[in-house]
Amino acid sequence: MKKYFFAILIVLTISINNYAQNIDTTDTIKKDNEPIFTTVEEPAKYPGGDEALKKFIDENIKYPTQAIQENISGTVFVQIIIEKDGSISDVKVLRGIGGGCDEEAVRVISKMPNWIPAKQKGIPVRSFYIIPIRFVLP
Repeated sequence: MKKYFFAILIVLTISINNYAQNIDTTDTIKKDNEPIFTTVEEPAKYPGGDEALKKFIDENIKYPTQAIQENISGTVFVQIIIEKDGSISDVKVLRGIGGGCDEEAVRVISKMPNWIPAKQKGIPVRSFYIIPIRFVLP
């Protein structure tokens, strides 16, 4: 009896170990069975770099009237997915400040041009990216 119990325990341990090694930890959402990476060898880049990204946001953002009237300022954190072709999808606010600032941040991010996609082992992959957009009262 002890031999059978020991053999079953060994088989069960091996099965659990194999299952644990095959769990996909690269994503939380899948589209067409493509993982979304949170950490990559080469992160996605806005064309022209961080300064060009800041310039794009500064030129396109409009401080919402409601936020001015209610004296609202702060930083809106927007999460996007940069697809393998560089396009942006799944724009959503992770932390907002209200007063119309959240919607304005989403509007500006949604009209961005394509990015240079992230790469893993030299191959373009889908990746998450978080963009902080700061609203400072004039």
